[in-house]
Amino acid sequence: MSTLTPAQLAAYEKDGFLVIPGLFSAEEICLLGETARNDRAMDESSSTMDDGQGNDVRLALWNHPGDGIYGMFARCRRIVDAVEQLLQDEVYHYHSKMILKDARVGGAWAWHQDYGFWYQNGVLFPDLCSVMIAVDPATRENGCLEVLAGSHRMGRINHILSGEQAGADSERVEEAKKRLKHLHIEMAPGDALFFHANLLHCSAANRSDNARWALICCYNAASNDPYRESHHPRYTPLNKVEDSEVLRIGRDDARRSRVEFANLVEEDQSARSLDGES
Repeated sequence: MSTLTPAQLAAYEKDGFLVIPGLFSAEEICLLGETARNDRAMDESSSTMDDGQGNDVRLALWNHPGDGIYGMFARCRRIVDAVEQLLQDEVYHYHSKMILKDARVGGAWAWHQDYGFWYQNGVLFPDLCSVMIAVDPATRENGCLEVLAGSHRMGRINHILSGEQAGADSERVEEAKKRLKHLHIEMAPGDALFFHANLLHCSAANRSDNARWALICCYNAASNDPYRESHHPRYTPLNKVEDSEVLRIGRDDARRSRVEFANLVEEDQSARSLDGES
């Protein structure tokens, strides 16, 4: 089933990202947010990194989508079919994460490309796509995502570990800013942002009184199966579900929080392996 229009596909090809407003309903997002905020396992498994400015960057990550509401979002056709159009291939779930940017304390993310990390995991090509789903309103004030439109066409940029975060080569980022549009991607709950693995993006710290939580589902092309094992899975067939499953599982209190979280601090070596890279 065709999900994206030719105009949307062309926009993604040109800019490296695509925003689809209202991809998920108010009830779907309410159930997602309610589940996440009351999920003790998510809170306990979340990892924090200092952003270099004294604020904590906090997230929770899981490698396999599971059968709860998080998995229904990651496996539903409205996302997966669209990603398969963008990558022109079968895709599988590379991992998902909840960005927990809390009011007043949510830290910043340095300019980076996702493939700047994932390259370290034995992934040969940047044939990956991430989908950010706004749980809370994302605004300039609470540190919404910022992108350099078209920067995915620059190819992979060297990333260097600085403190507890890895960022793209600052000289290239500054030069790219002079030529490319620097956009703040403000989003309403339920909006979805699809973006290329080589798109340069960052976000500022949350100085506002409003939290900015977001679910990010990441996908790899089946033909891009990593050549070595890492903390993220190699090709694993993705069992798509119908869009109606998001609400069906979300309304089931006994089933909606089923997922196995990863220990990012102990398992994720993709950023730490960049120490000293030039």
